[in-house]
Amino acid sequence: MKQKQKNGSFHYGIIVLALIVFAVFSALGLARFGYTSILPAMQQGLGLTNTQTGQLQTLNLLGYLLAVVPAGMLASRFGPRIVIAVSLLVVAIAMAITGLVPAFEAACVGRILAGVGGAGANIPAMGLVSAWFGARRRGLASGIGVTGSSLALIITGPLVPAIIAAGGPAGWRLSWYVLGAMGLVVCALCAVFLRNRPEEKGLTPLGESTGEQERRNAEQTSAPLNWGTVYKSGMLWQCALIYFAFGFSYIIYATFFIGHLVRDASFTPAAAGMLWMQVGIVSLPSGFVWGSISDRFGRKFVLVCVFVLQALAFGLFGLSHALIPIYISAVLFALTAWSIPALMAALAGDRFGPRLAPAALGLMTTIFGIGQALGPWCAGALADATSSFSIAFVIAGAVALIIGAGGSLTIRSAKGSGSGC
Repeated sequence: MKQKQKNGSFHYGIIVLALIVFAVFSALGLARFGYTSILPAMQQGLGLTNTQTGQLQTLNLLGYLLAVVPAGMLASRFGPRIVIAVSLLVVAIAMAITGLVPAFEAACVGRILAGVGGAGANIPAMGLVSAWFGARRRGLASGIGVTGSSLALIITGPLVPAIIAAGGPAGWRLSWYVLGAMGLVVCALCAVFLRNRPEEKGLTPLGESTGEQERRNAEQTSAPLNWGTVYKSGMLWQCALIYFAFGFSYIIYATFFIGHLVRDASFTPAAAGMLWMQVGIVSLPSGFVWGSISDRFGRKFVLVCVFVLQALAFGLFGLSHALIPIYISAVLFALTAWSIPALMAALAGDRFGPRLAPAALGLMTTIFGIGQALGPWCAGALADATSSFSIAFVIAGAVALIIGAGGSLTIRSAKGSGSGC
C-alpha cells in the first residue's frame, strides 16, 4: 500500500537524490570535467595539438550525443536503475583506458566510451527527479542533482595537480586511474541502493499534489507509452535549440578554462586548478537556487537571466587577461553553472510527466550534445589558427546571448505544470 508522506518524516527520495548527485559526479564531473584539470599535462605527455585536445573532448561529447536518446528510451522501458549502474561501470572503465593509452588515436577510444557511459547514467538519473518529486519540489531537486558536477570540480581542482606533481611524467595517467576507481565506488552505490519509483518503497513522490497524483495514476494505468507526444512537441524542439546554445558555449569555457589561464593569463597550473576548485565551490548551489526560483517565477524568466549572466562570463574571459575580469567571469559562471541542465530536467517533467520525462530529456539532450560536440572542436581549431582561445570565448558569449537568452524570451508557458516554462 502506498504511504502518504508524513510531515517531518524521512523520505527515501532523499537517498535517491543523493545517488543522483553521485551519478552526475561520476558520469559528468569526473569523466568530462576531470579532463579539464588533466588536459595540460596530458597534452604535453602525448604531444597533442590544441586541435587534438579539442577533438578528444568532442569525441567524448559525440559518444554522449549518440547515447542520449537510447538511454532515455531504455530507462523509460526497463527502469533507470539498471541503465544507470551499467553506464557508470562503462564510465569507470573508460577513465582507466584513457590513462593507459600510448597515443592520440587510442585516447579517442577512451573518451568516446566515457561519453556513451556518461549519457547512459546522466539522462536516466536526472529523469528520476520527475518520478520521485512533485512539481513544487522538482526544480529544487533537479538543481540539487546537478551539483554532482560542482563536487567534481571541487575535488579534481586541487587533487589532479597534486597527483600530477607527485607522479611526474606519468602523473596524468595516475590521475585517470584514481578517477576511475572513484567511479567504481559510485557505480556500486547506485546498483545497490537506487530505486526506480516511490511505489517500490510504498511511497508517493515527495511534494506531490493531489491533482498530480491523480494524473500519475491515470498514466500508470493507461496504454503504451505515447512517444509521439514527445517527438511532435514544438515546445520541446524550441527548448532543445536553447539547450544547444548552452552546450556549445559552456563547454568551450569548461574545457579550456585551465589551459587558457596557464597559456594566456600567466597562471601556474596549481593556481589555475585552485581557481577551478573555487568555481566548483561557488557553483554548488547554482542548480537548486535557480531551480527554486523557477518553481516560483517560472522556467522562462530564469533561463533568460542565466543566459545573460553566462554570456557576460564568457565574453569577459575572452576579452581580457587581467585578474579582475577573470575573477568576475569565474564568479558569474559559477553562480549559474549547472542551472540550465536542472531547468531542462524540470521542464521535461512539467510537460511530459514521469514516464516520458527521460525520453523527452534524452531528445533535448541530443540537440544539446550536438552543441557540446561542436564547441571544443571549433575552439581548438581557432586556438591553433590564432594562438589564443580568446576569440572562441567571445563567440561562446555571443551564442549564449543571441540563441540562449533571445530564444528563451519566446518560450510559452507549459500548461498544467504549475511552474510555467
